[in-house]
Amino acid sequence: MNEQQEHVLDELRQLAASGEVARFLAVARELQPADLSDVLAGLEPDLQLRVVQTLPPEVVSEALAEMEEEEHPEELLAALHPEDAADIVEELEDDDAVDLIAELPVEQAARILTHVADRADIERLLVYDEETAGGRMTAHVVAVPDRVSAGQAIDEVRRQAEHVEEFYQIFVVDDEHRLVGILPLQRMVVAKPATLVRDLMEPPPVSAAPELDQEEVARLMSRYNVPAVPVVGPDGKLLGRVTFDDVIDVVEAEQTEDLLKFGGGAGDEQLAGTWQHAVRSRLPWLYLNLFTALFAGAVVLAFEDTISQIVALAAVMPIVAGLGGSAGTQALAVTVRRIALGLIPARSGVTLVGKEMLVGLINGLAIGAAVGLVTVATGRPWELALVVMAAMWGSLIVAATVGAAVPLMLQRLGVDPAVASSGFVTAVTDIAGFFILLGLAATLLLPGT
Repeated sequence: MNEQQEHVLDELRQLAASGEVARFLAVARELQPADLSDVLAGLEPDLQLRVVQTLPPEVVSEALAEMEEEEHPEELLAALHPEDAADIVEELEDDDAVDLIAELPVEQAARILTHVADRADIERLLVYDEETAGGRMTAHVVAVPDRVSAGQAIDEVRRQAEHVEEFYQIFVVDDEHRLVGILPLQRMVVAKPATLVRDLMEPPPVSAAPELDQEEVARLMSRYNVPAVPVVGPDGKLLGRVTFDDVIDVVEAEQTEDLLKFGGGAGDEQLAGTWQHAVRSRLPWLYLNLFTALFAGAVVLAFEDTISQIVALAAVMPIVAGLGGSAGTQALAVTVRRIALGLIPARSGVTLVGKEMLVGLINGLAIGAAVGLVTVATGRPWELALVVMAAMWGSLIVAATVGAAVPLMLQRLGVDPAVASSGFVTAVTDIAGFFILLGLAATLLLPGT
């Protein structure tokens, strides 16, 4: 956002706060919906409601549709009189309306929908899970029968376009409204008017069942480079379409969730939430990491006598733990990303783990040699250097293996691989690294053990 846009937003916030409704309305009408949503999100709740009540429904609707989920635009809708809320819902695209209505209590949603004149599409979409193709789709499509001519198809597209704000594809259906093809716009326009649509259409490159997960829909759209994915029922009938703007929101939300989980936090933490919500989201994961870290501490405590006799081990331990944790996180990040992108074919998990194990072996030899040389250079015995080299080697092998294997096992169990947080992998590598280092030191360097 440039300085001019920021200045306009600041001006709007001041106008809203001072109650200058007429000037606020004049400026707000010129704003993009996304910018107006930022203004609304920055206002106090009572001022938000007053602004929403003042602005025309067609302006408010687009702004509410652009607000982030964690800013709870549905609460503004719920605070209005049901008839006023219905006026806003009627201005929304059916998929945007469903996103808002679905967040409301059933009774409240029903009261609003009672006043919505054309609510059939909204009610039909509400039956689908919000994180599926059905929950993301819009029922508003441009579709032409396969038996009409190109000239008739142009007239039909022109008629339907009055009710569909934006469309990127023309779907072709049979007499039973089953999807049979895609009609390229250019081919339709340049064809002779008498040419039949069935002779101009192309097979649909991809389609989705309404229960398909939204992440898979995003992958399909990316893989086949299409602006929209048609959603078809079990009988092949065209139900709607998922457009690229909805997929962008899905990708952003899923990546944010995975990143939060990968960092050892709760995937549902609200980025703009309060500190209380952040504490509730993160504290359970910190307790879990504390529990796993206690095992690493128990290993160190078990070798207390060894450390007291070879004090240099205390300086080496954080090096082994730190590099092991980094290696494990690297393998984990690569594996989770491969899973997210669908780049791991079935039954290739063993091969992937073997590859990461080999990487850990080679990196362990290289890093172990470097740490061993530093150990000797500081005047420590060569025997200690060999122990440090072996410990580093073993630690990196374990780290790479665990970092790759854990998310694959979680995927096999039907658990989100992103929950295999770096904290868990780091705890495992700490335990292994400390045990190898201190165990070898106790066995090889201390007499009588």
